Amino acid sequence: MKKQIQTTEAIFPMPVLLISTFNEDGTVDVMNAAWGTMLERDMVALNLTETHKTVQNIKANRGFVIHIADAKHVVEADWFGIASGNKDPEKFKKSGLTFIESTLVHAPIINEFPIALECEFVEYQNDATGIGVIGKVLRTSVEENHLKDGRVDIDSLEAIAFDPYTNGYYKVGGRVGNAFQDGLKLK
Repeated sequence: MKKQIQTTEAIFPMPVLLISTFNEDGTVDVMNAAWGTMLERDMVALNLTETHKTVQNIKANRGFVIHIADAKHVVEADWFGIASGNKDPEKFKKSGLTFIESTLVHAPIINEFPIALECEFVEYQNDATGIGVIGKVLRTSVEENHLKDGRVDIDSLEAIAFDPYTNGYYKVGGRVGNAFQDGLKLK
């Protein structure tokens, strides 16, 4: 029997996405965002408010990079969710991570995270049902050691997911089935 609990932003798992931009002075800003998804094969949506320094940077620079957080960098990923770019201009420097600039958009690619989606800013939706930041993915890159037969090896990524029920991070891994195949057993 199910027991009713307080409703929260609780759809598990939620991705741990790290959104990187350049500040107006050329320094790097990164934020931790769990509210993001794909709209289409090459379109992303990030449910972020305009008060975030990252959103201000996205609008000003017309680009950003989305990284998938991994278990090796859970401390840094969490730090990017704790520290505010509006209050701590040294936020990225304190992480000890490194970056290169994207050649497609004016945004940094964080070297240590295994996947990067370089995105062009499309629009910001802020009405009652608006999503927030909409971006077009121009390029997705993956560290070679996380590819197997030309595809992303999810287990090797050790990507992390956010648990909004207990504010925990969990490693994603361990394939349990085959999409668009296993269900055919019920046909």
